[in-house]
Amino acid sequence: MSFPGGEGWGPPAVAALAAILVAVAGAVATKTDGWYRHLRFPAWKPPDWAFGPVWTTIFLLTTIAAVMAWNGDPDPTARGLLVAAYAVNGVLNIAWSVLFFRLRRPDWALAEVAALWLSIAVLVLVTGRVSLAAGLMNLPYLAWVSVAACLNLRIVRLNAPFRGLA
Repeated sequence: MSFPGGEGWGPPAVAALAAILVAVAGAVATKTDGWYRHLRFPAWKPPDWAFGPVWTTIFLLTTIAAVMAWNGDPDPTARGLLVAAYAVNGVLNIAWSVLFFRLRRPDWALAEVAALWLSIAVLVLVTGRVSLAAGLMNLPYLAWVSVAACLNLRIVRLNAPFRGLA
């Protein structure tokens, strides 16, 4: 079976596997232990239960967008750029969780979230160049990380200074 304008199951399988690996790595890095529970949060923080469904939706949409862009442009250079953009984004996605939860440095995570946000903007552009629908599918990710960046900033302001692992 192949997808419209596509190359069979290869690209969706690879994209899904990559998304699962990033999601699992981020989940493993996310540790809501006593340190996290003792942080002060703004009243508008989304409930903890909302993060799983939101991230699942985001990973599903970005995976579909990646496959659409891959299938929409067979040029090897464009595909290399696409893979590089998603790889950088995946690393930055995981790095934020490591900085915030494992190293207990929301201040460092705040600096890193700017790079993550820019990498998502690149995903919007790289996929949107090939398919407007694919580009739009990355906008919920951009919106969620925008909210997360604001939340991260408030956490830093409410709880600083941070000294990392105690």
